[in-house]
Amino acid sequence: MPTAAPSRFPRPSTRTALVAAVAALTAVTATACSTSSPSGSKASGGASDSSGHGSGKAIQVVAAENFWGSIAAQLGGDHVHVTSIIANPDADPHDYEPTAADARAVAGAQYAIVNGVGYDTWADKLLAANPGSGRAELKVGDLVGVKPGGNPHRWYAPADVHKVIDKITEDFKKADPADAAYFDQRKKDFEAKDLAAYDKLISDIKGRYQGTPIGASESIVTPLAEGLGLKMLTPETFLGAMSEGTDPTAKDKAVIDDQIKNKQIKIYVYNSQNSTPDVQAQVKEAKDAGIPVATVTETLAPADATFQQWQTSQLQGIEQALAKATGR
Repeated sequence: MPTAAPSRFPRPSTRTALVAAVAALTAVTATACSTSSPSGSKASGGASDSSGHGSGKAIQVVAAENFWGSIAAQLGGDHVHVTSIIANPDADPHDYEPTAADARAVAGAQYAIVNGVGYDTWADKLLAANPGSGRAELKVGDLVGVKPGGNPHRWYAPADVHKVIDKITEDFKKADPADAAYFDQRKKDFEAKDLAAYDKLISDIKGRYQGTPIGASESIVTPLAEGLGLKMLTPETFLGAMSEGTDPTAKDKAVIDDQIKNKQIKIYVYNSQNSTPDVQAQVKEAKDAGIPVATVTETLAPADATFQQWQTSQLQGIEQALAKATGR
């Protein structure tokens, strides 16, 4: 198999960009900048608006990634204004370069959501540069009890998603007690209606295919596999290496080749936003062996999709692949 690419995406110097962003943050803090309509093009992956408006009593929210931003925007409705920093499918959340617009968004935020577990350390640095006397912060990894070194992809863990929903609603109510009933109703509707298809697919897949062995391209798939009750056969060391942009070992690649050749896995799931030569080779091998292939992505795809639209589409692809592989 070909040698893996040296990193997930081309990565210029993060340090230089971070220094510039922190400098910009320091400059705008004194003027208490608003998060209204921050600049952010899809080409650069900078901050972009997700929902709500920037006037009145709207809670100013900044989310490091748009998958958490989408949930926050839907839970807050027109009582929040959400800015998601990572909103471009081509941006690498692991090693993102903050912009001046990102610094301004952080400076004006009353509530910040970061993933944590080493996934978005650049966001921690931006927040630390401006402590903010009244800003509340949610670090998802801390909320769900995943320690440093653990799998950071918590938005692919269905149980963790619901914990985040509970916490965001609780924090919105603390920030705006007068509208607590509004936020409770938003949460009720979101879980009962908007997430209905998402929750049903998870339940259906787990009920029908629990214990089915699968292969994957990286550790982003692991929390989802666990949530669906599927058995991950790909070596954990390979999954971690691909997620971190390091070279997998020849031993791990040989194990995966053998799993595919002997059809030890029923389906293969890969992150199409991180399709290195090694992954491309495995996808080809799986298809040539008659093993159905499904895809996931790191961030919302398309970028204007809601969290549930994105996840439901991917779950349907996995369900179809499992049905094809098992005949049920």
